[in-house]
Amino acid sequence: MKKTTLIFAAASSAFAGAAHAQSNVTLYGLVDAGLTYVSNEATRNSPMTPGGLTDGKATVGMTSGNVQQSRWGLRGVEDLGGGLKAVFNLESGFNVNNGSLANNNQSNNSLFNRQAFVGVSTADYGTLTFGRQYDSVVDYLGPVSAAGTWGGTYFAHRGDNDNLNSTFSISNSVKYQSANYAGASFNALYGFSNNASGFANNRAYSFGAGYQYAGLQFAAAYLQIQGLNSNNSAGAIQNLPPSAMTNLPGLQNQRTWGLGVSHVMGPLTIGTIFTQTRYQDSIGDSSVRYNNHEIHARYSVTPELSLGAAYTYTQGLRSTPRTSSTSNSSSHWNQFGVQADYALSKRTDVYAESVMQIGADNQVGANLTQINGTAAPSTSKSQYVVSAGIRHRF
Repeated sequence: MKKTTLIFAAASSAFAGAAHAQSNVTLYGLVDAGLTYVSNEATRNSPMTPGGLTDGKATVGMTSGNVQQSRWGLRGVEDLGGGLKAVFNLESGFNVNNGSLANNNQSNNSLFNRQAFVGVSTADYGTLTFGRQYDSVVDYLGPVSAAGTWGGTYFAHRGDNDNLNSTFSISNSVKYQSANYAGASFNALYGFSNNASGFANNRAYSFGAGYQYAGLQFAAAYLQIQGLNSNNSAGAIQNLPPSAMTNLPGLQNQRTWGLGVSHVMGPLTIGTIFTQTRYQDSIGDSSVRYNNHEIHARYSVTPELSLGAAYTYTQGLRSTPRTSSTSNSSSHWNQFGVQADYALSKRTDVYAESVMQIGADNQVGANLTQINGTAAPSTSKSQYVVSAGIRHRF
């Protein structure tokens, strides 16, 4: 009896060890919190009309996600044999100040408001996944921008109109990510509307490509979202219409594309990126287009201390049909940002940063000046942020 028990225990132990070797699940996350000063935040009445912004005042308070949104997640992989693996990722953003789910214009009180996908992967052919995922602009242009790497939330282009700071992800999506072929890779994504009465309403698709050689990194990507005003809560994009930023009450489509490059030269990293986001209005056939031009640099003074700076020029162009009584117009914004980051360990760092945005003279409707991540626009044509905090990864 004892011999049989020992044999069974040994077999069970061997089986458990083999199973553990074939699959694993990792708990990971990031907590970012600090104090932030904003020079001017308005009491918003009706931003679509003159005089809609009143009582601009400076604010000081505790803020979450100054550089990166606080988050936690689970990722896993199982070896299926023959080079094939099953993969999954579940990721939730939250506000560390009060423990609530992150309100990033698209969370919709979802637990896994950032990512939730499952799929299969091979080293030779790439990865195919299904669920809620980031588009190609986030995957390829984000890593060559300041907002998508070291700068984060406040360094994003106006209103994060190009999603380089991963403000939203795509639901009901199928995504293919290629393997790395001598430094080159590409991906494509399609987000279904899940709408029986309108296949093209609230759907999205994107594709992108990149190439890395030595310290050089090149990237290009495109994103298109259709039927944003379809009120389809089950679609690819949920609760996102940025009408306050574009002043387009019938916002229908969004098209974003961009090109970028970065170069690592020892302790110095420099980069430049251009993106364009166009919002199409279904009422009156008008549109608003944002052209974002960015240059940035980061220098590692010591292994622990890094200094970064970025400048973005954003041009806003509004186009209307010839038959419209409203004429075409243009606006512009200059944004400057600096940051100092000191690593206390491999997982914990402290930071101090400041971002200033100077906008157009006409502060009405789509021309408002507001740094991404602040609670409200400025009542004047300028706004600046000073923030300091601590970030821990686990």
